[in-house]
Amino acid sequence: MKIALIQLDYTVADLEGNAMQIADATRQAKQQDADLVVTSEMALLGYPARDLLLYPAFIARSWEVLEQLASDLQGTIPVLVGTAEPNAASEGRTLFNSAVLLEGGRPTGRFRKRLLPTYDVFDEDRYFEPTSSPQILELNDWKLGVTICEDAWNDRDFWKRRRYHADPFETLIASGSGCVINLSASPFTAGKQRLREAMLSSMAAKHRVPLLYVNQVGGNDDLVFDGRSCAFDGAGELIARGRSFEEDLVLIDLDAMIGHVAPDDFSAEAEIWKALVLGTRDYISKCGFHRVLLGLSGGVDSSLTATIAVEAVGSENVLGVLMPSPYTSPESIEDAQQLADALRIRTLTIPIEKTMQAFEESLRETFVGCSADVTEENLQARIRSNILMALSNKFGMLLLTTGNKSEVAAGYCTLYGDMSGGLAVISDVPKGMVYRLAEWINQEKRRIPARVLAKAPSAELRPNQVDQDSLPPYELLDAILERHIERHQSGEEIVAQGFDEAMVQRVLERIKIAEFKRKQAAPGIKVTDCAFGTGWRMSIARQEWERRVAAARMTG
Repeated sequence: MKIALIQLDYTVADLEGNAMQIADATRQAKQQDADLVVTSEMALLGYPARDLLLYPAFIARSWEVLEQLASDLQGTIPVLVGTAEPNAASEGRTLFNSAVLLEGGRPTGRFRKRLLPTYDVFDEDRYFEPTSSPQILELNDWKLGVTICEDAWNDRDFWKRRRYHADPFETLIASGSGCVINLSASPFTAGKQRLREAMLSSMAAKHRVPLLYVNQVGGNDDLVFDGRSCAFDGAGELIARGRSFEEDLVLIDLDAMIGHVAPDDFSAEAEIWKALVLGTRDYISKCGFHRVLLGLSGGVDSSLTATIAVEAVGSENVLGVLMPSPYTSPESIEDAQQLADALRIRTLTIPIEKTMQAFEESLRETFVGCSADVTEENLQARIRSNILMALSNKFGMLLLTTGNKSEVAAGYCTLYGDMSGGLAVISDVPKGMVYRLAEWINQEKRRIPARVLAKAPSAELRPNQVDQDSLPPYELLDAILERHIERHQSGEEIVAQGFDEAMVQRVLERIKIAEFKRKQAAPGIKVTDCAFGTGWRMSIARQEWERRVAAARMTG
């Protein structure tokens, strides 16, 4: 038997468009003599559909489209389609996260998800009722166990601590499954595919059954899905893998245990670059835009963001805006223009000195007796924001913001200033990785000027300013942020690893007080294990508990 895993880029709520993609891929799979087609999780609705799942009319319409899809595919081959299934019971949540078999012109078998994640970006218990029984599809003398995403992430021997008490995979094996299929919508983070493949290989070898995993591809809001659908034989050997960050059809011959393994690059720079390009491209197009603009400062962050934008939508669709102030160095203007020339993007230059003077005059009497401080610096960022948003409105272009994760975490950014825009492209990329990506990009062809990578980072909002006037060196800042945000370590635990206590406390305090800014920030693209997006659920108004614990210990 041959099974086709269709790895497609779905759009949330585009029911008819998603169904058309599934139909086209199914016909292609039939031409390659497939006996069964398997989509990714929630393929018909697009994942994650979030609170659209709370609208009964949306669910009803999805089933009309599903039934039409089944009719359109009559006479082809069976298809397992991921979708949301109404729960007819009088208790529990109103939906199941299901895979529905389309065969003979109608929906037939239902296979429901058992483990519902509620951590990080997931909140499935909000919408779905879990199932409890093993679900097996019998086809062509094969007993195929059907699981959905999280159902495969709970093996007692692979994980040091299991999140759930039950293991659907074990249950299916005990029920006689000779092969297990997993429909997934597993978001990308750097390095995750190696973990996936290690886990899936371990489970296949442990239970001595082939395991097939299909993932969607594409960007939906803050999440990017990297595809890389794969299959393992009963010895845990990889026999097939789909392309990374691209659509693909992965065909596996279960009898011969053969497929095609697409080549891949698992380096952090290659993965993050592809994720940012795909996430940016899909966010722009799925939000109905075709062109973008951004401010070009001559710094590494705007240079990287512009390079990503050009790769995503083409140089003809990117506008770079230079907005020099009296504090902008001639070198920064030169670097910004050199970047634009290398990328072949159009630029506008709009100096802001006269606008700064107008603000100063308007506020002169109110600020009498006050010395210049961060207020005047923030005014410059907000002037630039108004110019960029005016251009965005006038020309129908999506504004990309250029702040990185290190700055966003530490609050080294201006609300209604450089944070303004529709997509924060690199807001989950730490400053150190920004430099690594820029250098990696330049290995193929120098696009980012060498001076951009060599000079000290600066917002250029006052004379001779550099970032390290306000922040620790980025290599130290990133190390502290990674431990606190992604590993959830306390200040005390970080200090115990050799970091300066005063520095750690300053960084953690900056993270805390900047929370209100992040709640108002543009969506970003998740590439790390913990991003400031849907998976970050931190209170704004809260006390600094760590300092109180430390003080209590000191007083006995």
